[in-house]
Amino acid sequence: MDYASLIEKKRARLPELESEMSQEGFFDDPRAATEVTREYNRTKQLLEDWDTLEKTRSDLAENEEMAKAGDEMAEMAEEEIPGLRLRIDDLEKRVQYALLPRDATEDRDAIVEIRAGTGGDEASLFAGDLHRMYQRYAETRGWRIEPVEASPSEVGGYKEVVFKVTGEEVFRFLKYESGVHRVQRVPDTETQGRIHTSTATVAVLPEAEEVDVELKPDELHIQATRAGGPGGQHVNTTDSAVQVTHLPTGIMVKCQDGRSQGKNKEKALEILRSKLLEAKIRDEAAKYSAHRRNLIGSGGREEKIRTYNFPQNRLTDHRINLTVYNLDQVIEGSLEETIDALQTSEMAERLSELEAQN
Repeated sequence: MDYASLIEKKRARLPELESEMSQEGFFDDPRAATEVTREYNRTKQLLEDWDTLEKTRSDLAENEEMAKAGDEMAEMAEEEIPGLRLRIDDLEKRVQYALLPRDATEDRDAIVEIRAGTGGDEASLFAGDLHRMYQRYAETRGWRIEPVEASPSEVGGYKEVVFKVTGEEVFRFLKYESGVHRVQRVPDTETQGRIHTSTATVAVLPEAEEVDVELKPDELHIQATRAGGPGGQHVNTTDSAVQVTHLPTGIMVKCQDGRSQGKNKEKALEILRSKLLEAKIRDEAAKYSAHRRNLIGSGGREEKIRTYNFPQNRLTDHRINLTVYNLDQVIEGSLEETIDALQTSEMAERLSELEAQN
């Protein structure tokens, strides 16, 4: 694919964006200003990466030529070649991704819901493991987690846990996690050493903005409820929890993390918007290729996306037939390899679609 022509279009776009940003009243529309600023930053970074890529390719060609000389300089040039090739590979991926049409939600924060599935107590413990895994992965990326609602199980895991993840490009990286996660291991309560299979479902929703989804007051039923579960004397003795039902769809959201009804109502409405936005995204997903629908998934509980086999220290992602034997690291938050493979697969498909259009 000819990236050079696409790069030139981006070079022409940069001064246009700079002109828009310098106009009087640019920030009068915060949403539009944010979108233009994001496009400017992405375009500027793309052009910097492209220039670095071109220079690194030139450096590699020079080193490969110098390596043929057979002298001391040739040995030094030879030593630098592997690093240059790795740098080029990384830059090419960054440039390819930046040239793809953007999904509108990729820059957004995300709402993550984890629910214990089949398997009783073991399923709730696995839900707790997934919660901790995402927490630690978020820490490595410098993201922040805000709890929304939790229903702890008696054995220490979760029947259900909901939290918001805020940071840079959160949904871009977490969107692949929606679906059924299956665990195979020997529970602590198993006396005969038998391996049990349990599941937990994960749904990752992009944060919705008010302009994405309009919530009409007459379509909402809002009520205060008594908060339950652990959380101290205050949570257990006040009606601070808020439950919001969207009457046209029947979607119900409950939030009990905040200490005031106002804060909980605000969070509940935020999650409701995200659920309604997700429904719109699912409708549009029908326009995607079959491969992308399978890769990203719809967040449906019927989609088994991944198996965590503890006896073999094996993790398998069924969407791209990826198997790795470092489950002990993955469950502690090292999701980079798996998510990178999913992104690479999706990017290849999107590039082929882009080439077909040109």
